[in-house]
Amino acid sequence: MEINLQNIELIGNYLLYRFRKQKYILAAIKGLRNGIVYGVRIRAPHALVMVFLFGSGSFLQKIRSILTLTKTHAFNLGRFVFAYKLMLGLMEKLAGEYKTWYPFIAAFTVGYFVWGENNGVNTQINLYLLSRILYGLVKLAVEKQIIREPNGPVFPWFAAIIWGTVLWMFENHSHVLQSSLQTSMKYLYHDSNVWTDIRNFILRNE
Repeated sequence: MEINLQNIELIGNYLLYRFRKQKYILAAIKGLRNGIVYGVRIRAPHALVMVFLFGSGSFLQKIRSILTLTKTHAFNLGRFVFAYKLMLGLMEKLAGEYKTWYPFIAAFTVGYFVWGENNGVNTQINLYLLSRILYGLVKLAVEKQIIREPNGPVFPWFAAIIWGTVLWMFENHSHVLQSSLQTSMKYLYHDSNVWTDIRNFILRNE
């Protein structure tokens, strides 16, 4: 077994050396690996907690749900990283230089096909990125002096607007919110209105 592992390692190292000039292809393969690993690390614990806390069905159904969510997240992320890095490398190789707009074109194209399906995992990831993008764009606009840097603290107002808006939407138009957010907010803000005795007041929720 030890000899076989050594042989495999030698072959692997030879292949890395043999294709060293096609670094963008090797980087895409490594990106596929890292995307899958990162997707599993991120999604599996999250799915485990959410499915067992708020999900319905038997134990086996919950396990299947966790595995499905993890697989979807991990393989989508792996496919995206692989295709994005491959396309980015090809664009740079064909043009003979790197341009700052290449990442947008590569990610735009690959993102359409990988993250474009309207399902729970893709929706959550796209919304996660949207919030970070908006926050980053504001900071970039200040950095580039497109807008003036505020004199006073902004984050408290940012938090106030976010929480005021989401609770207004939840209380009045909850159907437009993502289902997982509806479930979480119902548990926090509506289920806390209901109890019949001390047991379901403190020990459990009904």
